[in-house]
Amino acid sequence: MTKPALDPSPRTYAPHVYLQNRSMRGPACAPAEQSVEDLHNWLLHEATRIDNVMLMFEEFNWRCKAAGLGIDRATLHFGTLHPRMIGFSWFWSSQDMICDEIAADAGVIAHAAFTRNPLYSVMQEGRTIKVDLETEEGANSAPLMRELADQGFTRYLAWPLSGSGSNHNAMTLATMRPGGFAEVDKEKIRSVIDLLALHVERHIVTRIARNVADTYLGPIAGRRVLDGEIKRGDGEAIKAVVLVADMRGFTDLADRLSGPEVTAILNAYFDRVSTAVLNHGGDILKFMGDGILAVFDQKVLGEGAAATAAVEASRAALAAIDDLNENTPEGLPDPALWQPLRIGIGLHRGEVFFGNVGGEERLDFTVIGRAVNETSRVESLCKPLGKTLLLTAPVRDVLSSDVVKGMKSMGDHALRGVGKPVAIFAA
Repeated sequence: MTKPALDPSPRTYAPHVYLQNRSMRGPACAPAEQSVEDLHNWLLHEATRIDNVMLMFEEFNWRCKAAGLGIDRATLHFGTLHPRMIGFSWFWSSQDMICDEIAADAGVIAHAAFTRNPLYSVMQEGRTIKVDLETEEGANSAPLMRELADQGFTRYLAWPLSGSGSNHNAMTLATMRPGGFAEVDKEKIRSVIDLLALHVERHIVTRIARNVADTYLGPIAGRRVLDGEIKRGDGEAIKAVVLVADMRGFTDLADRLSGPEVTAILNAYFDRVSTAVLNHGGDILKFMGDGILAVFDQKVLGEGAAATAAVEASRAALAAIDDLNENTPEGLPDPALWQPLRIGIGLHRGEVFFGNVGGEERLDFTVIGRAVNETSRVESLCKPLGKTLLLTAPVRDVLSSDVVKGMKSMGDHALRGVGKPVAIFAA
């Protein structure tokens, strides 16, 4: 399910930067007194068991504060492989006692608030930046530096932690101590940052693996694969509402338009249907040519709730396709060449096997079973029956009266491969 946007107040973030999560545990998350040796031991032992970057980074900084290292503000940044986001960051400050996890999409690169930030040079060029905020030259060197100087910060440091390809991971520190970081503390800070960098590398690999798995397999299947379900046959039988969606006239469309034009239309269609499914708690399992296979797990959502979510997701998807026809976004071919775009959706409920199938060296994590085949047959009736959304009696039987209201019986229909006719309803 897509997470709703979080309110970043009392902080503000630049356009295309979004608050993902927040912790406000404050200094209580770390010991009141801490030596640098204690901090080393924590990084070598306890910190390895923390799997949340935000919580680890927050505790690290409060431990640094307890050790008297003079760090009053710290940020951590790394790029990632993600279909929408180019990177994630963590921002901690002892002033508001907040630690945020934020994400930035590709649009952030077009904004001066990012490109004029010294951090941009660090991430793009691997440079180390040191700014004396007690001088007018340093304070006026960038909008962020002016802001930090006005808040009472005296020194700002930014440097690459590691990097590969064209981008570098980075960290920044700032202090409010007059004269900046004490000379005696600089080596201590470097020693703990070197250990922290090892944790950062570990979390980067884990985050990228999770993003790739979620993108190509879906969050539920991706989580299972990363948890170790990688052998052929691994999985489980689940009861679910299965959704199959298909585009009308796709073959003709592919014959008339170029490959890039067809791809653009497909992506617009997939985006709207998959967004509706994800927003209602479903899981996208497959994009099959111009078809979509999704499930609403009854174990997770509940029997009636899974069916309701599937119906509401289908209606939202159809409304989104109608909007696509009425308000064509930029980047799509001439509407006269492909509109109106029409789709059909079929819903059925039953038991499916959710797991790994395939060859010994190449597996697919998907759902198989009679319920999947039967849902596909139901969807294929949309065109001859002149309907956009059809569902079977097993789905209708667990819906509330409010959701069923207005549905029309289409009679019993024989489905290829199914022994007896199935009652079909239009929603």
